[in-house]
Amino acid sequence: MLPTRNRAPTNLSAMTRTAVVTGASSGIGAATAVLLAKQGWEVIAAARRLDRLEELAAEHEGIRPQQLDVTDPLSTQALADSVAACDLLVANAGGAFDLDPLSDADIDAWARMYDVNVLGLVRSVQALLPALRAAKGHVVMTGSTAGYWVYEGGGGYVAAKHAVAALRQILRLEEVEHGLRVSEVAPGMVKTPEFSLTRFAGDQARSDAVYAGVDALVAEDIADVIVWVATRPRHVNIDLVQVTPQQQAASHKVIRRP
Repeated sequence: MLPTRNRAPTNLSAMTRTAVVTGASSGIGAATAVLLAKQGWEVIAAARRLDRLEELAAEHEGIRPQQLDVTDPLSTQALADSVAACDLLVANAGGAFDLDPLSDADIDAWARMYDVNVLGLVRSVQALLPALRAAKGHVVMTGSTAGYWVYEGGGGYVAAKHAVAALRQILRLEEVEHGLRVSEVAPGMVKTPEFSLTRFAGDQARSDAVYAGVDALVAEDIADVIVWVATRPRHVNIDLVQVTPQQQAASHKVIRRP
């Protein structure tokens, strides 16, 4: 008879686990913090907008707000100093800030995207790595299909998310001997209140047009995937989950209904 494994998920109610979620003031980050808290995790919800985090914590038990700017090394270190233990880091902070062709690209916007999406991820991981190693914990990165598909006008964001995809693979190789799990969830079209609105500098009509005729994913869909990845048995590492709306087969092929 083959030996059996303990296939219990890693969020057993008998144990208290601590998760840090960056970019938690809205969208995927907020939805992930809420779902983890509902499943009994102690959640440190971290983002720049402390007022949003405090509202989230007031509405949901198990969430502790922590101000964080992932572009500031002092801020990421302050986060690490405030966390006694870390079983899970959901490295979600990121964003897109333009949709211009290379010929007209704003280099400052590209630098900002790289700083938030890539260097911010590195700062967060570096700051929390001692606690993650001590817990034999898990890093789940919010990537994007932009890390695997390219599209016109997406140069800065596409390049940044390709870097995130590479970082996930590198961290997996470097931390396997420390018992860490490393995963990436790469969503396609996710309709949140802020992502496209930020990309288009507050142009609501242009933002709405991105999702016109598409039953797009929502933040809760991605939170559900992130929590599923994070709660597999400890011997299971989900390397990559790419998730898209049924109507999106590629960056350039989206079936829009009237």
